[in-house]
Amino acid sequence: MIRLTRTDLPEVLATDLDRRASALARESADSKSARKKWDGAKACRIRLREQLKDMAAGLNRCMYCGDNLGTDVDHFAPLFFSPLRAFDWFNHLLACSYCNSHTKREQFPVAADGTPLLVDPCAEDPSEHLFLVLSSGSYEALTHRGTATIQVFGLNRRELTQGRQSAFFATKLFLKAYLGHHDDGQEERAAETLVHLDQQPFADVREAMRWTSAHAPAENAAALLGGADMVRALEILGPRWAPKPL
Repeated sequence: MIRLTRTDLPEVLATDLDRRASALARESADSKSARKKWDGAKACRIRLREQLKDMAAGLNRCMYCGDNLGTDVDHFAPLFFSPLRAFDWFNHLLACSYCNSHTKREQFPVAADGTPLLVDPCAEDPSEHLFLVLSSGSYEALTHRGTATIQVFGLNRRELTQGRQSAFFATKLFLKAYLGHHDDGQEERAAETLVHLDQQPFADVREAMRWTSAHAPAENAAALLGGADMVRALEILGPRWAPKPL
């Protein structure tokens, strides 16, 4: 999970959402009524999904697991919890069908004061709550909210940890190729390599590598990232390279 930037909506879509949200508020809609209105707003959902795709990392990847294709508009705060937020743009995230239907579902743990325990990648930096161990592909919780997020989204299920390990291996190959093109003065091929890299799943692996290069002592970074060449490639790229769209 990485930090994502929520974009502004086109005026037509923003107006449509406001109109629908106002209608729910006027009738003090419950979750059943909100669900019916949401299910009946097919055109609106399609436009929302396209807007969310522009915010997602890679090729429209799920904003939770970062692996699968994002296909569903998920309500971060489920309709049973906040029915009046059914058409709230700030409550919409792009999710894969697995995360939406099999892991998160209607789960939405909150603290005693009602504060959500799940991390919203479009509202805060997940790295404040989650630490990705590159060698194992698994997440460690830094806070109680990190723990809840790992559990609800199943971020350490085997398919994801193995996928992140493979992504770590593949990213090193991409960076080695990038470095070779850069050193040979083939900047167009170097740029093309980065485009293909940024389209890969598991943008969290790329972000963890970037963070390690920027913050760990050089000798430690080289050991963690697979060699001094990896550190040099990431230093050349600098802060301008990060998973879209930080």
